[in-house]
Amino acid sequence: MATNPMEKYIAEVKDFTEGMLVQGKVLEVRPGDVLVDIGYKSEGLIPRYEFNDPENIKPGDQIEVLLEKIEDEDGMVVLSYEKAAIKKNWDRIVTLCNEGGIIEGKVKAKVKGGLMVYIGVEAFLPASQIDVIPPRNLDEFVGKTYQFKVVKINQDRKNIVLSRRELIEQERDDRRKNILVNMQAGQIRHGVVKNITDFGAFVELDGIDGLLHVTDMSWGRINHPSELVKVGEQIEVMVLEVDREKERVSLGLKQKNRNPWDDIAMKYPVGTKVRGKIVSVVPYGAFVQIEDGVEGMIHVSEMSWTKRIARASDVLKDGDEIDAVVLDIKRDEQKIALGIRQLEANPWTHIPKKYPPGTNISGKVRNLTNFGAFIEVEEGIDGMVHVSDLSWTRKVTNPAEILKKGQKVDAVVLEVDAANQRMSLGIKQLEADPWRSIEQRYRIGDLVKGKVVKLASFGAFIELPDKLEGLVHISQISEDRIEKIKDALKVGEEVNARVIKVDSQERRIGLSIKAAAYSAEQLDAEKRMFEDALRPGEAIVDLEHAFEQAEDEKDDKDDKNL
Repeated sequence: MATNPMEKYIAEVKDFTEGMLVQGKVLEVRPGDVLVDIGYKSEGLIPRYEFNDPENIKPGDQIEVLLEKIEDEDGMVVLSYEKAAIKKNWDRIVTLCNEGGIIEGKVKAKVKGGLMVYIGVEAFLPASQIDVIPPRNLDEFVGKTYQFKVVKINQDRKNIVLSRRELIEQERDDRRKNILVNMQAGQIRHGVVKNITDFGAFVELDGIDGLLHVTDMSWGRINHPSELVKVGEQIEVMVLEVDREKERVSLGLKQKNRNPWDDIAMKYPVGTKVRGKIVSVVPYGAFVQIEDGVEGMIHVSEMSWTKRIARASDVLKDGDEIDAVVLDIKRDEQKIALGIRQLEANPWTHIPKKYPPGTNISGKVRNLTNFGAFIEVEEGIDGMVHVSDLSWTRKVTNPAEILKKGQKVDAVVLEVDAANQRMSLGIKQLEADPWRSIEQRYRIGDLVKGKVVKLASFGAFIELPDKLEGLVHISQISEDRIEKIKDALKVGEEVNARVIKVDSQERRIGLSIKAAAYSAEQLDAEKRMFEDALRPGEAIVDLEHAFEQAEDEKDDKDDKNL
């Protein structure tokens, strides 16, 4: 019995269900899509981008497609080649690629947050998982095929998340471990400068980073690693140390060359004259490059025999070519001491013969300090006059009291220390010490005239005609009791007084103004009373303590007046 064609058609139509896989025949390949016949009343169009190799699709090809919709607005079936493959491949993919498995795939498109990869089904590759360093331009990956690691599979949503970064890291880790196993100290390796810091540079050696410390870059001086290497530069280094447990590698550049310090003592023995270039000037000296990797240092004290150089920059500057003499070598510390004053004869060698003790000299005051004055004996040669050698008769607390900078003075050489380049001078020694004959010049009871030069709480200092000073105790000014010395005497006032004590050993002269008109008996009695009135340690003319007390009182007065 023949079958009615319409009944057969209706039966066939009933066999098509949305979501099912059906066989189709390619009828036409168009620029943007492919026309496919599935044996239904209408054909369907499939976008060309759904095919992995659209160029190889041709009319007559049999393909399996997914029937998404029986009929669209135009009366055509809606088909998908890609979704058919996904439907067919999902179970196979899940079976083959459990989480952690490796699979190959082709990057189809850039999507929000990453890339869409076709591995038989569509999978998502987050941007953070594309490479070790997230790329800036994701478009450069589209259309390329890579190996991926399956990170996560969501059966319900039919989602797969991939990672290419983990494979790269694993590969680098395997390569790094392999390199560490085979790497030995002393090997020469090629690498690329990855990063530069103040303390060195990190060099990548086939997946492992090694540290090239600044101290291992050059036998010579460098201020910063960037002077020798640049980021991205390919360099050849020596392996110095390998710590496989911590995966650390120490590298060196200078070790590839001979250490110039090995034979330095033989090459530059002490006393050798050398020529070099100044590469650094610091306040205390200058560093001179003698040859590549070898520097010596000239201390400021070795720059001149006679000039006192405060800063090396006053004499030398960077880039100067100079001669110097090797003074000392410390090979283990890689230090060479140099001098430039040794290029000339030391003038102090002849100073002791030229200026023996007792020689009179004349010179200008070059500098004043609290403890003395420096006198220029000749160019570059100074002598020092201590404050104690300025005057026989006056207690000088500061040389500025009697000397000025630039003043021309006479002095006598007291001592010469050529080894330490010191010369001691004296000014008071130009005259005889008046205290040696004081007892013949001043006797107790003598009437003298003098001028008040200083006031203290305990009395007044009187300058006598021969510049010696005597002390009038406050009790010896008047028969009346005096509370304050300034109420009775003024500085510059001339007074008559009588000598009531002379002590040559202690260099003291005691005077009495009120005893100027005394008889001999009165004078003797007053002398005993005067000595009894003195406190222990407060001598009649203890110039050292008296002047100190007078200065203290003056300072206190000045402070109050400020």
